[in-house]
Amino acid sequence: MTQQNTSHQNPRPKNYLGSTLLSIGIFSTATAAGVLILLSAPFSFSIGYRISAIWCWLVLWMSKVFCGLSYEVEGLEHIDKDQAVIVLSNHQSAWETLAVRHILPPQVVLLKRSLVWLPIWGWALGTLKSIAINRKSQTTALRTLLEKGTAYLNEGLWVIVFPEGTRTAPGEVRKFSIGGAMLAQKSGFPVIPVAHNAGNFWPRYSFLKYPGIIKVKIGPVIESKGRKAGEINAEAESWIAQAIKEM
Repeated sequence: MTQQNTSHQNPRPKNYLGSTLLSIGIFSTATAAGVLILLSAPFSFSIGYRISAIWCWLVLWMSKVFCGLSYEVEGLEHIDKDQAVIVLSNHQSAWETLAVRHILPPQVVLLKRSLVWLPIWGWALGTLKSIAINRKSQTTALRTLLEKGTAYLNEGLWVIVFPEGTRTAPGEVRKFSIGGAMLAQKSGFPVIPVAHNAGNFWPRYSFLKYPGIIKVKIGPVIESKGRKAGEINAEAESWIAQAIKEM
């Protein structure tokens, strides 16, 4: 059964206060972190990445302090820090884009190119080996993902893909695009599916955040060698859809 957050129906003053404090905290610290990442860019990717990971942890901490929003993770035993993988995750809010950087090993993320044009933080994202694609050209976007994704996997970095392409409503799973699975087929690196219900508490396109515990499930490794992208994609999508139903 999909977990619902009934507080959405009747937000309290503390929801407005907490969400306001969180927004102020996010924007102020993002600016500082972005500047530090940009300053470190000429010297070391690892330093910039570490700054970004600390900032993501800070946002999760502020979410708990200001909004009463925490999280729990199931399936950490499936993580092998010495094995680079492609993560396919459902996408419900901005929360998971921050949380995966704190929960999972060093990584790069597939994102739309316009994000790296944003002043300071977007520029900082561009220095962190993000795979920025132009969604208007699917052929070029896929080529970029395959080339850069394979190179980063060979460096030992995880590749994070949200195959739904956009944020969905809680409990909903849209049809997965094939890009992440195609990267798995072409590169031979395995896939790990990740499911969560962040949208129940950090809704898409909403200023308000709600107290509760976000559930994150990390699935078992899906091997890709000798398998077609469609088969890999279907297995990941099925596992994520079932995991969401059980939350």
